[in-house]
Amino acid sequence: MNKDSQLTLPPAPNLIGAIRSGFDAITRHIILILFPIILDLVLWAGPRLKLTSLIQSTADRFFTLYSLQDPGMAEFIQPLQAVWSEFAEQFNMLALLRTYPVGITSLLVAQLPINSPVGVLTSWEINTLGSAFLAFILVGLIGICLGTLYFQVVAQAAIIGDISWREAVNQWPWASLQMFFLTALWIVFLLLITIPGSFLVSLVLLSGFSYAQCALIIFAAVIFWMILPFVFSPHGILINRQNFLSSVKISANLIRRTLPTTILFIIAVFLISKGLDILWRAPLETSWLLLIGILGHAFITTALLASSFVYYQDALRWMREIMRARQLKMI
Repeated sequence: MNKDSQLTLPPAPNLIGAIRSGFDAITRHIILILFPIILDLVLWAGPRLKLTSLIQSTADRFFTLYSLQDPGMAEFIQPLQAVWSEFAEQFNMLALLRTYPVGITSLLVAQLPINSPVGVLTSWEINTLGSAFLAFILVGLIGICLGTLYFQVVAQAAIIGDISWREAVNQWPWASLQMFFLTALWIVFLLLITIPGSFLVSLVLLSGFSYAQCALIIFAAVIFWMILPFVFSPHGILINRQNFLSSVKISANLIRRTLPTTILFIIAVFLISKGLDILWRAPLETSWLLLIGILGHAFITTALLASSFVYYQDALRWMREIMRARQLKMI
């Protein structure tokens, strides 16, 4: 028997083991939870960058024009106006620091508090569309860069077991550039899906409420299925220093070969994160108890992020050994 026939395949990726390893890694490097903690503290008690007047005036013009075209819709428009008014008052552009697919996790980005235990927050108003666009680009770029650094050090803790801040900073510019390209690719891809999909859903809405619910569920499932191959695209950039296109290709191939286990892993991560978020958000925004939620969310989400790097590394190693064995006609 030659040595190639003695090839021992690594075990298939184990989601329980990956999650446990991720939690162990962050327990040993607890300082990493400062990233989401600081972001949530900024959103909770820091200054707010508001677009209240700009959003409100734009919405008012739209609803007024729509009412003139169809006066019978006035009673349906009033609730929508109230929703937009509340959104305009709550919106904080600093929430865009939480970028996707790479970004610092945040508990409060979904609720955007208006008050805090220290009182009403300081706010700065942006009144022009040009200024809003520039602020959007600037805040988004800062979010991508900070999120890249966060992902880098979490990946080091999960894969290497140690953190090298010098190495992370040296690789930071290149990795941030790749993440910027990757984010742009995600945006273009989602637009290509959501624009025609939203149009079709809007047509179904005219058919009745029950049909609309089914259409929204199907539409959400299609979006999930379409973006699933890109889930691990940031991981290849940070672990193996691949460019964004190569990382996307490997992510798609990896998920195709490990689809059942990967879907179970994603569902487990989603349920743990979102399930506990209900508990973390229980305190009022004016209560200091919310600080406990911020701390708990920071630890859980950072540990789950570390788990994703462990799972990706195990799955990639398994896939490569399987491909090698098949080339050697061992399986």
